[in-house]
Amino acid sequence: MQEEIKNHRITCYKCMSPKSTCICKHIRPFHTNTRFIILMHPKEYKKEKNGTGHMTKLQLENSEIIVGVDFTTNSRVNKILTNTENTSFLLYPGKDNFNLSTRKSAKTHAFMGNNPYIFILDGTWPCARKMLKLSKNLQTLKRVSFDNKIKSKFIIKQQPDPLCLSTIESVYTVLNLLNKGGVEQCETKDFLLPFEKMIEHQLEYMFNPESKNYRSTANTAFIEKNAYKKNTERNIIFEQDS
Repeated sequence: MQEEIKNHRITCYKCMSPKSTCICKHIRPFHTNTRFIILMHPKEYKKEKNGTGHMTKLQLENSEIIVGVDFTTNSRVNKILTNTENTSFLLYPGKDNFNLSTRKSAKTHAFMGNNPYIFILDGTWPCARKMLKLSKNLQTLKRVSFDNKIKSKFIIKQQPDPLCLSTIESVYTVLNLLNKGGVEQCETKDFLLPFEKMIEHQLEYMFNPESKNYRSTANTAFIEKNAYKKNTERNIIFEQDS
């Protein structure tokens, strides 16, 4: 038992999970034509163990994480935005956004261009709003979005709405739509596998009587994901803006 506890406490510094629940063997990084820039709020950065922004970065070779709140004067962000060889977009709802779910392939390819960069705000809904409000350079970007019709698999987190997705689920959806639009030619079949394994490990831990976070079987109804917070603490930036 002591050996199991010791192994559980050893951290994998790649996936930031305990050794006993390391997901690295399920990570299969692949290249994409689109570069994904994950703008991560500092509060989200602290959730490395189950933060899906970090997991998304591990899965995508052509991606990077930039931590901050106000990116107006961020040198890396501005370098990308001022490079005329890039076409930059913000994955965020808006009145004049380009809906990847409803546009035909030819229009998607023409709109995205040959070297697209997609910025993603990774944080709670209030944090994402604040990031965009403060970041003047992001406010002028063309926006892309999608219509979500699936429930999130992130059942270990209470969500404000059944159709709210985590960062990795949203990127997965975008990649599939870009594949249909001819912008990408990547295989996404196992993209969510590390995410699914992380949830599986978390559930096993929650329902282990020897765990300090043990939950009795009487509370397992939350798995059905029928209850959602009204005043959300963890909202996702890809829901419909009210």
